[in-house]
Amino acid sequence: MTAPLSASAPPAAAPRQVRWLLRLHRPALCAWTVLVVGLAAALLWLGGPLTDASAAAWHQFDTDPACQGPAPCGYDQDAILRYKDVYQYTTLAVLAVPFLVAAWSGAALTGREMETGTARLAWTQGITPVRWLAARLGVPAVLVTACTGLLVWLHHLAWSAGRGRIDSAEDWYGLTTFYAGGPLTVALALAGLAGGALLGLVLGRSLVALCGSVLTVAALWTAVHLALPHLWPSATVTSGRRAYPEHSGITTGEGIITADGAHVSVPSCVSDARQACQALNDRRHATGFWVDYHPYAHYGPLHLAGSALLLALAAVLAVAAFRLVHRRTTGRRPARARATGPKAAV
Repeated sequence: MTAPLSASAPPAAAPRQVRWLLRLHRPALCAWTVLVVGLAAALLWLGGPLTDASAAAWHQFDTDPACQGPAPCGYDQDAILRYKDVYQYTTLAVLAVPFLVAAWSGAALTGREMETGTARLAWTQGITPVRWLAARLGVPAVLVTACTGLLVWLHHLAWSAGRGRIDSAEDWYGLTTFYAGGPLTVALALAGLAGGALLGLVLGRSLVALCGSVLTVAALWTAVHLALPHLWPSATVTSGRRAYPEHSGITTGEGIITADGAHVSVPSCVSDARQACQALNDRRHATGFWVDYHPYAHYGPLHLAGSALLLALAAVLAVAAFRLVHRRTTGRRPARARATGPKAAV
């Protein structure tokens, strides 16, 4: 006799279910291991020998008088270009992790099992739907958090090793560098995992869920990028008319200072670099300029605020997936079957 879907799974079923999950997705696990190990090795190479060689080449270029003229000098240009290429490729690879996680989650983790019917078969073998989904979210979440966290940490170390030593090193507030070296990428991967699992349950088709999961991560990344500068109070720096406010970081706003001290945001001519802008600012009665920005000290708070937002969204998506599975697998008697009295007799 088939066990009801609401029956509780025995305690020994949980480890067995985890082993079955790892065996079922062994190809994806092997590919994930190769990706993480290879990318980690590349980041260690980048932050060690490549950074030292590039820094030595830049030091020779900056200090050798022969390199300041038009004639060629003996600095190692290949080391500089090699560092730049490896940095670019490894950064893009780290940023691609959330998209890969979301694509796998939507296509293979839930979408394929719903499409082929193996999920309902598992629910009849003493495994409740809630435990089934908990294993499919919990085990990948641990692996994604550990591996993605390792990669972003190594990326931040590699970038820090070249900071101040390599003239062509990326700024911390560069789009790819900022996201690849902090916990925002980890939170985005977890949100992609939960979103992909939910789409796989809703759509029930692996290919459609794969495309939807990738688009979901892209939409989440765009939304977080637009909201991120406003999640933490920015700093303000001002200057007079003869200078421009010196700052380095993520700019959130800029404009002119009027005669009464008000900060007014303007679409153009936020400096007197051109004569036309100088005449325009004279008509505006500007006395100086201001800039709102996030300095390097805000790097950690911005990452933590954005990660908290994404983790909250991931929790909402996971809860929605559990509620969907519970609603689909909980038997509900039709309204006519619950009727009582004379109408029921009829």
